Amino acid sequence: MIGKTDTPGVIAPPPLIYLAFLLAGFGIGRLIHEPSFGLAVDWRRGLAFVLVIGGLLLDGIAAGTFRRLGTPPEPWKPTTALATGGLYAVSRNPIYLGFAITYAGFAVAMDSPVALALLFPCLIVIDRFVIAREERYLAARFGAAYAAYKGKVRRWL
Repeated sequence: MIGKTDTPGVIAPPPLIYLAFLLAGFGIGRLIHEPSFGLAVDWRRGLAFVLVIGGLLLDGIAAGTFRRLGTPPEPWKPTTALATGGLYAVSRNPIYLGFAITYAGFAVAMDSPVALALLFPCLIVIDRFVIAREERYLAARFGAAYAAYKGKVRRWL
């Protein structure tokens, strides 16, 4: 909701949420001596590279849409425009999708199945405590325009 600070009031900066889960998974995996993915090093590195670069490209393109609209991509800053074009015509949350793909790439690079498994609870936290708050904020801020957009474009894909 739009309040005194005019922000969605997310629980934490989303990149830090992803990083916390990734590092927790890596740490837990090392403590329990997790098995590896079983991929040859070259294959694992190649897959990790594709995922990390793909996720970062998605993030960069999506953030660029915000910048062209003159609104910050950070959810702890006030939103001044509703992004509905480009990647935002396909997903309401391409930045979080890019973060998830990048996270998966780092989990593969670290050869950490536990870290990869923790992506799922991480996405639940992002969905419930970041995206849900952002959606309430955007609905209050942009009203019918956001409702129409939300009716046409899926949350993730």
